[in-house]
Amino acid sequence: MEQEKQIRLTSGEVTQLVMQYMQDSSSVCTLGYFLEKVEDAEIKPVIEHALQSSEKHVQKITAILTEEKYVVPHGLKVEEDVDINAPRLYSDSFALTYIHQMTSLGLASYAASLSLSVRSDITAHFKDCLSETMELFEMVKDVLLSKGLYVRAPYLPNLEEVDFVQKQRFIWDILGEKRPLIGSEIGHLYANIQRNALGAALLTGYSQVAKSKDVTKFILRCIEISKKHITLFSEKLKESDLPVPMTWDTDVTKSTTYTFSDKIMMYQTAALISTSTGFYGLGIAQSPRADLGVMYNRLSVEIQKLSEDGANIMINNKWLEQPPMAPNRKDLAKDN
Repeated sequence: MEQEKQIRLTSGEVTQLVMQYMQDSSSVCTLGYFLEKVEDAEIKPVIEHALQSSEKHVQKITAILTEEKYVVPHGLKVEEDVDINAPRLYSDSFALTYIHQMTSLGLASYAASLSLSVRSDITAHFKDCLSETMELFEMVKDVLLSKGLYVRAPYLPNLEEVDFVQKQRFIWDILGEKRPLIGSEIGHLYANIQRNALGAALLTGYSQVAKSKDVTKFILRCIEISKKHITLFSEKLKESDLPVPMTWDTDVTKSTTYTFSDKIMMYQTAALISTSTGFYGLGIAQSPRADLGVMYNRLSVEIQKLSEDGANIMINNKWLEQPPMAPNRKDLAKDN
């Protein structure tokens, strides 16, 4: 074991650790604010549990990177990026739904990190993160169910017999009447509506408290694009006579008092855009109907442009930390 720990971190391991540090340091700020504002006695333990997990992860990664003599990211900090004494910006039910979505994303992220881990201590770390996040995920789900806040995807009729696809129009009928959606297509459309709706509500609060005009303008643009995507996904569900999930616009208060720094709001907005790109790609892979693939591709290009514009704002304000990267050998040769 001791000999194995002397092996350097691989590019995959160090990148995943740095990315997790940034995300968890951001979560510490957001969850600390939610905890200060929460009034619901059933929701408070969930926020406490989520906050303790994020704080533990930040401490663990700091220790690993320090031992490896690798610079610890600056990340996001409570004393710099949030005023926990600011007025309430979101409802308790919104905070609960936010944690539910974040734990869902965390499960996918930690599974990917685990697959890239080689050293036993790094593997153990991400296994622990995955286990803790699964525990939190179940905890959040139970509270959402008990409060009647859990939004279920539509049901499908039971199959009575095995059937096989007979015609290519199952995939390629772009212009004519479309076949009904299959389960995987419904699942991705429904989940993407929920993620965009939650993101739009989160960003609505951000738009009210942002100080920079550039940041405010960018966030408002993100909200409009999210709403447009919700409309497009909803239309696809309605074509198959399926219900559309709710939005969370009413869970945002009218507060305009400084709450979060522009830096953390831009970081979290960029993270939401990045995850959308990944989920749209998954939607393409698991949606055989060609018109859905065309739609997801078009929307992916749109949010990739949005991501670039957001990154430029962060670079101009020196908010974007450089991720781990390979050395530029040509520059090194020139400096010699």
